[in-house]
Amino acid sequence: MSRAGALGGFDAVAVVDWSARSRPSPEAPTADAIWIGWAEDEAVATAYRRTRAAAMADLAARLTAARAAGRRVLVGFDFPFGAPAGLAPRLTGQADALALWDWLAQEVRDGDDNANNRFDVAARINAACPGVGPFWGVPRGRSVAGVPARGSEREGHGLPERRRVEASVPRAHPVWKLYTTGSVGSQTLLGLPWLAALRRRFGADLTVWPFQAPEGGIVLAEVWPSLLSREVAAAAEPSVVRDRVQVEVLAAALARADAEGTLADLFAAAEGPDLAEEGWILGVGAEDVLRRAARAEAPPPLAPPPLRDDCFALPAGVDWTPVDEALALLRARLHPVVGTERLAVADADGRCLAGAVTAPRANPPAANSAVDGYGFAHAATGEGPQTLPLALGRAAAGAPLGAPLPPGQAVRILTGAVLPEGVDTVVLEEDCRTDGSRVAFRGPVRPGANTRRAGEDVDAGAEILAPGHRLRPPDLALLSAVGIAEVAVRARLRVGILSTGDELVPVGATTDPARTYDANRPMLLALAARWGHAPVDLGHVGDDRAALAARLDRARETADVVLTSGGASAGDEDHVSALLREAGAMQAWRIALKPGRPLALGLWRGMAVFGLPGNPVAALVCALIFARPALSRLAGGTWTAPQGFAVPAGFEKRKKPGRREYLRARIDADGRAEPFASEGSGRISGLSWAEGLVELPDGAVHVRPGDPVRFLPYAGFDV
Repeated sequence: MSRAGALGGFDAVAVVDWSARSRPSPEAPTADAIWIGWAEDEAVATAYRRTRAAAMADLAARLTAARAAGRRVLVGFDFPFGAPAGLAPRLTGQADALALWDWLAQEVRDGDDNANNRFDVAARINAACPGVGPFWGVPRGRSVAGVPARGSEREGHGLPERRRVEASVPRAHPVWKLYTTGSVGSQTLLGLPWLAALRRRFGADLTVWPFQAPEGGIVLAEVWPSLLSREVAAAAEPSVVRDRVQVEVLAAALARADAEGTLADLFAAAEGPDLAEEGWILGVGAEDVLRRAARAEAPPPLAPPPLRDDCFALPAGVDWTPVDEALALLRARLHPVVGTERLAVADADGRCLAGAVTAPRANPPAANSAVDGYGFAHAATGEGPQTLPLALGRAAAGAPLGAPLPPGQAVRILTGAVLPEGVDTVVLEEDCRTDGSRVAFRGPVRPGANTRRAGEDVDAGAEILAPGHRLRPPDLALLSAVGIAEVAVRARLRVGILSTGDELVPVGATTDPARTYDANRPMLLALAARWGHAPVDLGHVGDDRAALAARLDRARETADVVLTSGGASAGDEDHVSALLREAGAMQAWRIALKPGRPLALGLWRGMAVFGLPGNPVAALVCALIFARPALSRLAGGTWTAPQGFAVPAGFEKRKKPGRREYLRARIDADGRAEPFASEGSGRISGLSWAEGLVELPDGAVHVRPGDPVRFLPYAGFDV
């Protein structure tokens, strides 16, 4: 089964406009006949078939070929898949539409020339009900015992007139109508037995929605082209049969909805207690989604829920917050704040997956040879010297043999070639001798030697990548190998970087020793870019609370989250924390770590703001430890813990309990962690000198040379 569990992911969409004619349709294409629309690879083709038997033979052949190629197909039929609640249990003892399908398959006779017994079957169904009806309608001049000619002649049959879904589309005709315009009853009686035959033919690989989850390699669904009547009218031309236009427009719309990731909305719209008996029309309840797809309009962006105003609130009574507790709070309370979009796989590097990805086909898609050599059936060989006649031709990658291998023969086969029918084992070329008509080798050969089974790497339907996974070049190779051209990903998180403080000036603006060049902004902008986000330079704001508020207001138009540096503590000029506190959604986190105790977290009119310390050393440490995993979460990615490993210490240090410490360090020539010469947080050169951080635990510790310490390389932070 392909893409198990996926509410979408189809490689082709078929739409069938059904007919209940009792004779073959005219040779010249006409309305009220059977039309098949087939949308695949952004193209739509149609076929006109004169009889139901010919149409279903055509469709079955298409489906067989598609599944042989590992392609998944959604097939829509424009007649009811069920009857109003009560009929199925009356006939079968089960409130199950599929049981009704099987009952009709036993009763209905439908010949190759469209001759059928639908009126007789309707009479038998009416006889199983009290009163008169529910089926009605017969051709003029014909009388069928037990089937009234007009709907008004029915009474007391005890069944609803319409299914629940038809209450939402009052223009749809009720299933009980057998004759004249809108006689969907005849289409249903003659259609469901053919669908039952499809179920028998394809077995568990075919599922029927909504009675079963839409997870099969083939999924059948009830459709109603009139949901797109305006779009069909806009596409119709006077010389083209409208029924043809209907299947083209609907097939294309369903395929486009699948490509955009909105087909799941159509499946999810079905509701009500009688789905298992009555069924549902695909698209009813989500008509706007279907119509947008038909018009090739982009769906509106899906806005994630906003962060809660108290998402950064600390538990009551908490003063100093240990690092692990602070990280756990962030992990539990943050969620994605960006929408989704679909991208070509080639353009998706660095993006976070919006949902799980399953393989539409296996890798490899067919059993094939792992070497250059000769293939044969293992049963044709034994121990000792073996000689087999060579069949004509050869099998090569992309150029299969094209015919079964006769028993007792061998065939030349090259690496990657699909194993011909009759071949299950390959012997390596170097282990063979041949004169062009025979091949000799020494047995015994292990069964299945030098072959790869279909799906040996990835089975069709297997989940290959999880939601939130950030795509890397190897992932793009995997996606392409299983036939995925597009993926649903999160939009890039826009990370605004804002520096604050009167003391800051742009590099080169002055030589005044009382002023400080802005080192944080270029560092944080580069970090945001390295982490796969979209950095937004918000510039610098002095110690002016009104100017800061105005800058944050403008930032809401261009950023999803803001990292500020400076002003995060509780001093007179710490305007970031003061402003967020005035907004009523600020928390001053006094983190038990060194360097970087103050961390202001809050919301500015729904936008998350991380107030980092102004000291570049502390700003970097807080960004690596706190901002990196938090931004990943906000971007729809997984929570990212840094990679670390134990190395021997190349230093001695006594540390008091109460705070976790991070030392700038690198690995020396002897493989030991060597800390920077000074722990002063003003020594920015140590950030550049270092290759990572040594993490010392919260409690007291006395580190001696050679003791194991945890080293967190910059590379583990994607730096």
